[in-house]
Amino acid sequence: MLLALCSAKPSKRKHYTPCKNLVFYYHDTIYNGTNAANATSSIVAAPQGANLTILAPQFHFGDMIVFDDPITLDNNRHSTPIGRAQGFYIYDSKNKYTSWFSFALVFNGPHHEGTITLAGADPSSMTKTRDITVTGGTGDFFMHRGIATLKGDAIEGDVYFRLRVEIKFFECW
Repeated sequence: MLLALCSAKPSKRKHYTPCKNLVFYYHDTIYNGTNAANATSSIVAAPQGANLTILAPQFHFGDMIVFDDPITLDNNRHSTPIGRAQGFYIYDSKNKYTSWFSFALVFNGPHHEGTITLAGADPSSMTKTRDITVTGGTGDFFMHRGIATLKGDAIEGDVYFRLRVEIKFFECW
């Protein structure tokens, strides 16, 4: 029986066509104790305890960051935002930079109205791009589900990073 299972031909994966695509940029500027005027995220839990302005030394393990980041159509952080990314990420490995995201994309403007909810692991040091799950939405994105592909677009030390986000919806209502 085992031999029969091992020698069976692998099944071909179905390739689905997305019903809707979005591409935008997500800009995160973490508070470091001196940039309160333009910070869009902050450490709210850290292994160092009271020091919430310096990321932990060992791959930031144990740091939890809450954010309210602008979303733009291009990679210029000074462009007019089309929405906000609001949620948190937790650095969850002592061996490499990885995190776990949970957030909503909130749109309230001329391009889109509503929210898109995303959650999942972000193995940022392992691959050039990584996928997290789109679990649902409201408004223009009511009951939408799909995949968000994240790609690091810029990193400036421990203070700023920008992600290119491409969302492919496979369920659209």
